[in-house]
Amino acid sequence: MDVISQLQEQVNTIATLAFNTFGTLQRDAAPVRLSPNYPEPVNPAAAAAGDEAVNLAEQPKLMSAALVKAAQQFDALVNALPLDEGGEEAQLKRIAELQAENDAIGQELQRQLEAAENELKQVQELFSQAADTCLNMKKLD
Repeated sequence: MDVISQLQEQVNTIATLAFNTFGTLQRDAAPVRLSPNYPEPVNPAAAAAGDEAVNLAEQPKLMSAALVKAAQQFDALVNALPLDEGGEEAQLKRIAELQAENDAIGQELQRQLEAAENELKQVQELFSQAADTCLNMKKLD
C-alpha cells in the first residue's frame, strides 16, 4: 500500500476514534441540573458498581491514548512523504515536462487511432464486397 493510501486509512482511523471517543464522553458525562426547581439528576456512571465504575473512569483515558497514538502514526506517515527538492520552480518545471510528455503520447495515440479507424473502414469495405460477391454467386445458382 502506498503512503497516500496509508494516510487516507489513518485519517479514517482517526475519524472513527474521535467519533467513538466523543460519543463515549457524551454518553458517560454526568448529568447537569437544569434548574434549582428540579431534583438532582441521577448519575448512571456513579450508580454503576465496582469494576464497572473503574472501567468507565478508565475508558476515556484509553480512548484518548488511542487517538493520540493514531495522530502520531499519521505524523510519521506525513514525515515519510518525499521532500520536494528544488522548491516550487522545480515542481513547475517537472509538471511542464510531464505535460509535454503527455501531449506527445496523446498525439501518438491519436495517430494510432486514426490509422486503426482507416484500417477498420478498409476491412468493412472488403467485407461488404465479399458479402456482395457471395450474394451474387447465390443468385446465379
